This record gives sequence, C-alpha cells and structure tokens, in this order.
Amino acid sequence: MDLKEIQNLIKFVAKSGASEVKLEMEDVKITIKTGSDTETTIVQQMPVSQPIPQQALPVVTQVPATAPLEAPQKTSEDDSKYITVKSPIIGTFYRKPAPDKPLFVEVGQMISEGDVLCVIEAMKLFNEIESEISGTIVKVLVDDSSPVEFDQPLFLVDPS
Repeated sequence: MDLKEIQNLIKFVAKSGASEVKLEMEDVKITIKTGSDTETTIVQQMPVSQPIPQQALPVVTQVPATAPLEAPQKTSEDDSKYITVKSPIIGTFYRKPAPDKPLFVEVGQMISEGDVLCVIEAMKLFNEIESEISGTIVKVLVDDSSPVEFDQPLFLVDPS
C-alpha cells in the first residue's frame, strides 16, 4: 500500500463520517481516527495473522414497528412489515456492476436468496452483496456511487 492510497483512504473516511476505521492487510496495519477537526493515522509495517475476507455478507434485520418519527407516521407503519438489508462494510455503494451495465435490482423486482443486490467498493475491492432473503424490493435507500457506513440500511424488502 503506497502513500497515495493511504491519503485517499483518509479522505474517504473523513467524508464518510466514521469516527474510527481499522484495516489489516498482509504487511500493513492501519488505524484512522477522526475527531473534531483532527485526523490521526497510525501505520505499522508488520505481518498480520488474519487475512481480510474477500466477500462480506449483508446484515439483515427486521425493521421495528416503533421506528423514530423522523418520517411521516404513514411511512413508519408501512415499513414495519419490511425487512431491511444493511451494509456489512463501509465503502462506496454501486447499483450496477459497471457504468454501461444494467442495475442489479430495481424497485418491484422479485429477488431470491443468493441474488446479488449491489456492490460495495472498499480499498479497490468490489464486494458483491447478496440477499439472504427472498421477496420483493420495495425501496432503495442509498443513491448510486454514494459512500455507505457499516450497518447502514441499503434496501427495504417485502418478504411476502
């Protein structure tokens, strides 16, 4: 990992709003902490015993019926029957495999377990996010090419 890649990572973390990111690769261990107007980067050259997985699985949770009242009441009641697919990693969210390719999924599309929903790029690795449930895509909660954080909701799925 060269200096330019580390600088780009620091900029990305600062823009994402994450307060701390730890990255361990074969010969580099990086911790980036962001706080009030300061950034601290710790880089250590050392072998790490655990490899980073190439593909992460999404975190799927049921949306609680008592959602915060940030949205209109009607939306909270409607969303309670849907399952939220959340981001398993931080990175950049893409709805297509390439700019000239079609979207992985669209609103109203039926999906089944194992279907690729999107791709999240992290450190130049493109991680396919697969569905752990079957159902219908109700809503896409993130814009294409947007940064996402760990556990950020990506999709609403109607399991019925």
